[in-house]
Amino acid sequence: MTRIGRRKFLVYGTAAAGASVFLKACAPEEGTTAADTESGESTEVAASGGDDVIKVGILHSLSGTMAISETTVVDAEELAIEQINANGGVLGKQLVAIKEDGASDWPTFAEKAEKLIDQDEVAVVFGGWTSASRKAMLPVFEEKQHMLWYPVQYEGQECSRAHLGVVGGVL
Repeated sequence: MTRIGRRKFLVYGTAAAGASVFLKACAPEEGTTAADTESGESTEVAASGGDDVIKVGILHSLSGTMAISETTVVDAEELAIEQINANGGVLGKQLVAIKEDGASDWPTFAEKAEKLIDQDEVAVVFGGWTSASRKAMLPVFEEKQHMLWYPVQYEGQECSRAHLGVVGGVL
């Protein structure tokens, strides 16, 4: 069995994530609103960009016990978004990251996922690190028929309509 290295995993994962955003961006939208982020970093771009941006959610633990593992994933996702934007974005649109903190609390992951989808109207969410966070978010993504990119390997053996595509495994 051939092992896939970290570099190939990141390259393939970024390509898959880019394809996901590309496909989601092509879907018809009912309407967009400017979303405020907690940090305020992306608000100006999102508010002024309108149809020129694609909002993507980043949902990881930025505080609590899991922050030590997940903040580096956020950094990698932000770097990928920065590189995609530097190369012209997706369909000529810039990606805008809207970050939420799961706070190492599994029910909070579900609440923040719902906020990202309903209020912030993101095209896709990159998030979760533990199986508990993934399982907490699963009902939200299934109900809303939305896409989650779960960036780590997991135990598998799950299948639902929400399992549209994931780096490292299926939701």
